[in-house]
Amino acid sequence: MKFNFIFCLAFLGISSIGYTQDIITTKKGEDIESKVLEVNEKEVTYKKFDNQEGPSYTLKKSMIVMIRYENGTKDIFENETPESIEFYSEANNEDLFVKGQMDAGNHYKGYKGAGTGTLIASLVSPVVGLVPAIATSSTQPKDENLGYPNSELIKKADYYNGYTKKAKKVKQGKVWTNWAIGFGVNLVAILILTSGQ
Repeated sequence: MKFNFIFCLAFLGISSIGYTQDIITTKKGEDIESKVLEVNEKEVTYKKFDNQEGPSYTLKKSMIVMIRYENGTKDIFENETPESIEFYSEANNEDLFVKGQMDAGNHYKGYKGAGTGTLIASLVSPVVGLVPAIATSSTQPKDENLGYPNSELIKKADYYNGYTKKAKKVKQGKVWTNWAIGFGVNLVAILILTSGQ
């Protein structure tokens, strides 16, 4: 019973790695690790995640694409309408790049095979798990796995670059989180086995 309790606590602690902060994605493509304090009609107030006792910062909502909260929910600060496709056909390169990144954050799910393979290999051995983790996180996602929402926008180079860059970042995050889970499970198992001796 004690083993199961410790194992469950360790697994829950390890599986929450990477989900303890809010991420503010700006229109410049920057991801700000933060603790969001307030979202009002025009602004977002937050503290930097690594300095929550420090000063509060404010960003205009017009400068923000999206906020991903620690609980997994998202606020997106852009209306998706059919007219937006026409707007982006005339948009400048920076807007297309940012739209690609935002869409990848919302639609890219092609990392599941790489993440699952890394988790299984890491549960066998964290050292063995490093092989698929390094191999899959260092490669670009395949085009057929991108899951992009608009076939016209993906033909535009800046949108494609923004989408694939963000998709690779998402894939890397999922792969290394799964490796960390496998490592944590092995570490807990070793600690439990050695504590009984």
